[in-house]
Amino acid sequence: MEPSACTQSYPSNHTSNAAGEHCHWEVSDNVRLRRFLCYGSEGDVYTASEEAHLGVAQAGALLSMLQEGRGIEAVNEIKRFAQDERAVRPDPSIFALALCSQHAEVTTKRAAFKAVKDICQDPAHLFSFIQYKKELKEDMKCGIWGRALRKAVSDWYNGQDALSLAAVVTRCKQREGWSHKDVLRLSHTKPADEALALISKYVAKGWKEVHVAYADKENTEEVVKVLLYLEVVEKVKHSCDETEVINLIEEHKLEREQLLTDHLKSKLVWRALLKEMPLQSVLWMLGKMTARKILQPGASETQALCERMQTEAALKKAKLHPFSILLASEHYKRGQGYQGKTKWAADGSILKALDIAFYKSFSNIEPVGKSFVVAVDVSTSLSSVVPGTALSTAVAAAVITMVFARTEADTRVLAYSEGALQLCSVSADMSLAQTTDELIKIPGGSTDCTLPIAWATENGKAVDVFIILTNNPLWTFTASPVETLKKHRQTSGRHSKLVMCGLTSIGHTMPDTGDRGLLSICGFDLGAFCIIRNLAQDLI
Repeated sequence: MEPSACTQSYPSNHTSNAAGEHCHWEVSDNVRLRRFLCYGSEGDVYTASEEAHLGVAQAGALLSMLQEGRGIEAVNEIKRFAQDERAVRPDPSIFALALCSQHAEVTTKRAAFKAVKDICQDPAHLFSFIQYKKELKEDMKCGIWGRALRKAVSDWYNGQDALSLAAVVTRCKQREGWSHKDVLRLSHTKPADEALALISKYVAKGWKEVHVAYADKENTEEVVKVLLYLEVVEKVKHSCDETEVINLIEEHKLEREQLLTDHLKSKLVWRALLKEMPLQSVLWMLGKMTARKILQPGASETQALCERMQTEAALKKAKLHPFSILLASEHYKRGQGYQGKTKWAADGSILKALDIAFYKSFSNIEPVGKSFVVAVDVSTSLSSVVPGTALSTAVAAAVITMVFARTEADTRVLAYSEGALQLCSVSADMSLAQTTDELIKIPGGSTDCTLPIAWATENGKAVDVFIILTNNPLWTFTASPVETLKKHRQTSGRHSKLVMCGLTSIGHTMPDTGDRGLLSICGFDLGAFCIIRNLAQDLI
């Protein structure tokens, strides 16, 4: 998820274990629930690019809240977290909502079902909700399609704009073993108007019956628009004429999910799709499109794409984060996929456009407004690669540093190693290469991750969040990180937090201390920024 500003207030998270002292915070059920909603685990460890297993065993805090009669509070928490776009991925919120909808207490159940249309933003989310309901019901004798679920699903379909619904039912036809045809039949949905009735009939019976039923009727303007759109989709499905397919794509903004596999063998069809393809999708298909000669050096399509990638309005609309662009750029520069045999020669103009887009996209990040220290461990070589990416740990550390240095006014950058610690001059106008060079000036040694906290305490710097970046698999401390952080809290009067990022880690973390101000991140991905942001704002 891309970072976004908080639009709603949240209850306080922390309880102090000593009156008047904010040196240790117990992890409340609210915090555990928000951690689960954010990254699918109630623990204090996030593993980058890992799909968390979602089950009742992982949702202990939610179950506790339900048992304590706090179901409405839990549903509101789920709804706020989803609507504020604070989660790494949507699945935990959808699972939590499904679990609340199973609760015996009537008001909680009603609130959960009512929230379906707010949290499930597209058919894939709706199908996931239904599938989670099915999985949670597996040990029960009754089925899942009770009156409440039927109403929630009906409300979801009836709450959609007709033309938008026509687009999504022809794009996302099925997910998680569920299809629109299945769901509309099982929910006994009664369409709220004639346009929605048309779409329901199309899903259930197909185009031929719709065409016969509506051909000679006096239809409303909305129905006419939906009929025309569905007719276009059907025409594309049966067309072998490349020119006709291209014209229909361009005129009606059709997407690749609405085309046949044979259509996608055409370079010209791909070039037509490219004009309206979301930038997020484009970034990860650059290599494939270059390999297939869809994008060629100097071609008008390549020039148009490069111009679009450099437009601030397009970058803002796509909500692209600098880290996403850098990952795509490094992957494209690599010249081959991580799997398979696809290879390509990276186009210089595309690489230049990606570079410009990278720097422009920093304006998409909303500042948190906290005091940060970003400390980079240079005790070992920073030439390792961050798992699941083409980024060296040096470049990853540099871009993470740049995100905070360019967006947060109160940010200090440190490089440290074996008792040596240096304040780095990282400014908002420095390039990625300059930032990387600045971070690796001091020689290596052993790793002591408490040095940056001790430095801030000794120099009277009040810090809200310490972010420690290291690729050392074995962390050593001259003092306990928890005790060092407690001392800084007492000295500064701040609710200081510590994020330990093991950039090459696949599992080494700090021991669980029960202090909600400490989190460990194994590896690094876009979701890690979301987690740091939530922690800084006292949400997890």
